[in-house]
Amino acid sequence: MTSATPKLELRELGNTGLKLSCVGFGASPLGNVFGSVPEEEAFATVREAFRSGINFFDTSPYYGGTLSEKVLGKALKALGVPRNEYVVATKCGRYKDEGFDFSADRVTRSIEESLARLQLDYVDILYCHDIEFGSLDQIVNETIPALQKLKDAGKTRYIGITGLPLHIYTYVLDRVPPGSLDVILSYCHYCINDSSLEDIIPYLKSKGVGIINASPLAMGLLTESGPPEWHPASPELKSACQAAATYCKEKGKNISKLAMQYSLLNKEITSVLVGMNSVRQVEDNVAAARELAVSGIDEAALSEVEAILKPVKNQSWPSGIQQS
Repeated sequence: MTSATPKLELRELGNTGLKLSCVGFGASPLGNVFGSVPEEEAFATVREAFRSGINFFDTSPYYGGTLSEKVLGKALKALGVPRNEYVVATKCGRYKDEGFDFSADRVTRSIEESLARLQLDYVDILYCHDIEFGSLDQIVNETIPALQKLKDAGKTRYIGITGLPLHIYTYVLDRVPPGSLDVILSYCHYCINDSSLEDIIPYLKSKGVGIINASPLAMGLLTESGPPEWHPASPELKSACQAAATYCKEKGKNISKLAMQYSLLNKEITSVLVGMNSVRQVEDNVAAARELAVSGIDEAALSEVEAILKPVKNQSWPSGIQQS
């Protein structure tokens, strides 16, 4: 007798009461960000994710210049399930054509545009997108109060901030009233090569803020095919990750699966967001999570990879504007 397929683990998000699947669906690829995805394929991918136990879908008007939101909205509608069975996050303040605008007026219009594209009455989470490219004082004094009004008006249930440099989170959370923010979305800082997010988890918990981690593959560094041309990592970091990927391949292991499982190990992180644009990618990510739940991570492979990456551990790259 084989046991029933294990369900994807659900984890609580901070103090929100939301329970998210430990694997989250990153919808940026639905905006053709990494190559063209036919609409039928996009619908099938979302359907397979939902069927497999993924209940958390993340998008932004920036992805594919609004295309990701439109396609995700259609795909979720096509599921034909009650709205409370899935959790949708979108963002505001970063746009493909107009750049960054974190003004109260722009973010207030932004959510109306996003809801229309998503064909929803509300989103579960609305983030300010990549705040290191704006004035952090404007985020504190103008943007977050505007988002709180949108929360009060029922346009979003919860609000948060996203960005790469970790100091943005402490800067903002130290300056807003307690309970102002519900969630942060960090990326590229909880991967085998960079686990620096760990250092601020106690701080975030003390502020009652839920934690989402995106880019467990470090935007392609931890893949057999390697990162895209534009990847901002140093040559040293790229070559160390390439060496780690080659090691895994020679041993018959997959570095992407190992990287995904590593990011899932930390239960303080509610969900690991990974971009998906095919049924196969959904199956691979869900299988990695289920295998981890049943038999744990491959410790031998992980320690070898960590040893290869040790010289570049926690090395990041600059992002944003110089804050005055």
